[in-house]
Amino acid sequence: MSALTNTSDLASVPRGRAGAFLKWALPLAFLVVVVAIWEYCVDVGLTPQKVVPAPSEIWAAFFREWNTLGPAWLFTIEVTIEGFVLAVVGGVVLAVLFSMSRLVEFTLYPYAIILQVTPVLAIAPLLLVILSQGTVLLVCVWLVAFFPVLANTLIGLRSTDHNLLNLFELYRASPWQKLWVLRLRSALPYFLGGVRIAGGLSLIGAVVAELATGAGGARGGLGYVIYLAPRYFAYPRAYAALVLLSLSGIVIFLLLSFASHLLLHKWHESALKREN
Repeated sequence: MSALTNTSDLASVPRGRAGAFLKWALPLAFLVVVVAIWEYCVDVGLTPQKVVPAPSEIWAAFFREWNTLGPAWLFTIEVTIEGFVLAVVGGVVLAVLFSMSRLVEFTLYPYAIILQVTPVLAIAPLLLVILSQGTVLLVCVWLVAFFPVLANTLIGLRSTDHNLLNLFELYRASPWQKLWVLRLRSALPYFLGGVRIAGGLSLIGAVVAELATGAGGARGGLGYVIYLAPRYFAYPRAYAALVLLSLSGIVIFLLLSFASHLLLHKWHESALKREN
């Protein structure tokens, strides 16, 4: 019965322009309702203004505190992008090595898992003893973000059609020709899925690393702003920084999704447009 209900719900969803409009309008309408309820609760005193500021106060803090928020946001985005690039390059290189040599995979893959499950908050203070603060931030972002790229790309490389591999072997293609012409193309959708995950994790890793290393001062990031603001009872500043982080994460996800669509929409099933 539930399957029939889900099917009827999907059938009732408008398609074309109407569907695209609802895809954006419904989340925005829900956000407006939540913000209105939040504003009302603060106005009538159901929540303390000093601890939970009204959305209007947070909006005002964007402009009032931009001299603090702007440079901090740029610092966090810079660390996020640099760490993300390192994570993508490192994940792809390791995935290619693992796919071409079982001995390399058996030797290094357990350590990749160990690095993935090690909490950044635990390892960052130890890294500060031997590395500079900026280097530690990049290492922490890389630790958080590289594994989805590695795992997804490795799965994609091993999901290549064996019939096509046999055809390449029949024509005496070299291992590098099979990798470059066939296997990397087959792994592209998996790789892009890992990249979308890594993009959001890079931002999270940057903020957590800032909290763990105390990346403050003139080149402090939004994570440090959120950590420091409540100590001075600057709650609107902290909430504004949090909203700025959320918006940055959304933009990163949308940009990576758009790049994935550009690369896949002409040939891969996950991105092809169909009538039904």
